[in-house]
Amino acid sequence: MSTAEQFTSGAAPAADLSLAMYRDMATIRCFEEQVNELYRGAKMPGLAHLYNGEEAVAVGVCSALRRDDYITSTHRGHGHCLAKGADVALMFAELLGREPGYCRGKGGSMHIADHANGNLGANAIVGGSTGIATGAAFSAKRRGTDQVAVCFFGDGALGQGLLYEVMNMASLWRLPVIYVCENNLYNEYTHYLESTAGSILDRPKAFGIESREVDGQDVRAVHAVTSELVTRARNGEGPAFLLCNTYRYHGHHVGDVDRGYYRSKDEEQLWLSERDPLVLHGRWLREQGLADDDALRAIDDEVRAVVERGAAFALDAPFPEPGEVTEDVFA
Repeated sequence: MSTAEQFTSGAAPAADLSLAMYRDMATIRCFEEQVNELYRGAKMPGLAHLYNGEEAVAVGVCSALRRDDYITSTHRGHGHCLAKGADVALMFAELLGREPGYCRGKGGSMHIADHANGNLGANAIVGGSTGIATGAAFSAKRRGTDQVAVCFFGDGALGQGLLYEVMNMASLWRLPVIYVCENNLYNEYTHYLESTAGSILDRPKAFGIESREVDGQDVRAVHAVTSELVTRARNGEGPAFLLCNTYRYHGHHVGDVDRGYYRSKDEEQLWLSERDPLVLHGRWLREQGLADDDALRAIDDEVRAVVERGAAFALDAPFPEPGEVTEDVFA
């Protein structure tokens, strides 16, 4: 049973769920560190956009969803995929272009989809999946289910007209969709204040959409507010917008290693030392008596072993046969 199903089914006590959130964030962190090593070792084709530092958003949001709820993701989407239940080994296989991958090695880092877990796919186009998520919510409403769709996007997508078109329709038709803006401060190499005029939250409010803001480094806070918005959506109360304030530790992509020209080392160190979501949640678990240092180290060790096995599986997996190039391709 995934963390998301545990949270919504009441199948486990709160202590287990809180530990599961730590495990899921640790898995994403370790996975992304391994991805970076695969890139540095010239074992991974292309680039990847790492999610380190933003783990609390994906885990906090997805832990409030059921398996049959939908998400759409972004070019920085590994965390979303894993938080929604994706298998580490199959994720690595997709990144390395191997046949067992989620898209049989044809999607790569920015186009992973996992329909069995409600993940309708990542999208390399900024804001490109907003229409897909809104369409999924429209489908759920027409079919009479109580499924909810969540659309993840970064602050850079606030400059895309498609977002406002679909928010307008979602509000008019009271669709069960939640727009989750991960504001990690930078549109690639530009601070969002240099490219985003006015208030972010005033934008969805103008469409009559319920709008909230949360500390994106606090996984429990993200989960709590998402749970409220999911309940609203299931009850037919329409769409919502959630602004999560967060930070990416690495550059825009794995090749962006010299970031001094657009942000300072002091800023990076401040977020690393004082605002790390794993450190914050681990501290809370210890304060509540839910885990001690040994227990958290055991989780970290377990996660590391799973990630290492997943990477080894992918490296040993075959590439797709050339004749498959036109299979599973849709337009």
